[in-house]
Amino acid sequence: MEKIFTRIANKVAYATGTPIAFILCVSIVVIWAVSGPVFDFSDTWQLIINTGTTIVTFLMVFLIQNTQNRDGAAIQAKLDELIRVGEAGNHFIGIEHLTESEVEEIRRKCEQAAKRAEKGEAPSSLSDDEKPQRANSRARKNTTKPKTTHSA
Repeated sequence: MEKIFTRIANKVAYATGTPIAFILCVSIVVIWAVSGPVFDFSDTWQLIINTGTTIVTFLMVFLIQNTQNRDGAAIQAKLDELIRVGEAGNHFIGIEHLTESEVEEIRRKCEQAAKRAEKGEAPSSLSDDEKPQRANSRARKNTTKPKTTHSA
């Protein structure tokens, strides 16, 4: 079921982002607007576009959110792997599990370190007291698989 939903979500997200889909939507709105005088701008005429756009918007929110969640998780996994195998500090792995204010504090410290490096005052990496302290432990909690016992 999950694979089917993912496949459908990917296809719909791709299709709705094409110029043809935009032209189709604009055409529908133009046809609806032009047909107003024919239907004497009735409540039913207005209800048709309101209902249609509400349903489409409601469904698209879930499809777009699903696509964004998967894209974000995939990018995060790739970044974590680059950090793990590269020269960047492993202390950044898992910071996506911190609160927004904790991530903002790390970002601020990184910007300060970059400014110091530009002025030649210090290396571009964070000092030990600026490095995220909770990221790795929280990330490990979220990614550690439970141990299973095997009975004979």
